[in-house]
Amino acid sequence: MRARAAVLTEVKKPLEIWEVDIDPPREGEVLVRVVAAGVCHSDLHYIQGDLEAVLPAVPGHEGAGVVEAVGSGVTRFQPGDPVLFVFRAFCGQCFYCLNGRPALCDFSNPIRRTGRMFDGTTRFHRDGQDVHHILGVSCFAEYTVVPEQGLLKLPADVPLDRAALVGCGVTTGVGAVLFAAGVRPGESVLVIGCGGVGLNVVQGAALVGAGPIIAADIVPQKLEWARQLGATHTVNPKEQDLLEAVRSLTEGRGADYAFEVIGRAETIQQAYAATRKGGTMVVVGLTPMGTAIPLDPLDLLRSEKTIKGTVYGSANLPRDIPRLIELYRLGQLKLDELISRRLRLEEINQGFEAMLAGSVARSIIVL
Repeated sequence: MRARAAVLTEVKKPLEIWEVDIDPPREGEVLVRVVAAGVCHSDLHYIQGDLEAVLPAVPGHEGAGVVEAVGSGVTRFQPGDPVLFVFRAFCGQCFYCLNGRPALCDFSNPIRRTGRMFDGTTRFHRDGQDVHHILGVSCFAEYTVVPEQGLLKLPADVPLDRAALVGCGVTTGVGAVLFAAGVRPGESVLVIGCGGVGLNVVQGAALVGAGPIIAADIVPQKLEWARQLGATHTVNPKEQDLLEAVRSLTEGRGADYAFEVIGRAETIQQAYAATRKGGTMVVVGLTPMGTAIPLDPLDLLRSEKTIKGTVYGSANLPRDIPRLIELYRLGQLKLDELISRRLRLEEINQGFEAMLAGSVARSIIVL
């Protein structure tokens, strides 16, 4: 079959809309008609060359769609099923999966490393040329083929454009609070960076009854969105000293938990400095390859701070994603409010431009 896809042909260049040939799903694979895909900063890292990908390739890792066809051996899905893409497909049987940490599973590493499916071939082609997969999802396309382990079935009554956000930004942000850090009611939280993921860290802190919840960003509109999602205080570091502001709101101690959601060495250092003694600093933002951070081990020893990383919000994906979906159905998790713009596939580069300008919480590509 043929379909349109947004293709990364060269780093630091806009995505191009190509008509591509898509092979049928092979053993253990599923063909999905993509309904909605979120414009996430992680994809921008590939476009800017901060992360490596084999090119040409189809980005897109946050999305939802409907099963169109299944390959041999697939038993968990059938045509017509609404599904959510999981950008870290997991085996369900390894040490990490059995211990509730499927995001750490190595099952899909070959696809992420080579841009090819497990049999060493791709499902996208153009004029005889292979077009590669990114993160085993590639949902910036009208159709995509993924391993069945990279999908979760969705309730039929959940709008797919809202559900798409749970495929990355919501689970990563809310999960960083609930599952990675384990924030408890009344504990203070600092969130540095209020983009699509950072806003969900704020939302997660509000869900558990944390307080104060301090949101920091240099874009006033992002701070307004943070307030709407539960921030009790906001700080623009261009206008006031972040460390002083945090200490003034925490009786001079610093935050119990500080979340860095930008992916820059200097803001990670700020988050560490703003964490109280005995507190926890969580790195959520995706840093460019090779980023290094100076650390004084004597200060770490004396302060007893914890430095923690998290991928996919440290969620137990098959257990926790349905719980997040249910929270949305109950009106406790905000998804509608996160969507600033709906775009056509041809407008995808505008979505990334708006992200860089800070003018959107999240753009959604509707196919």
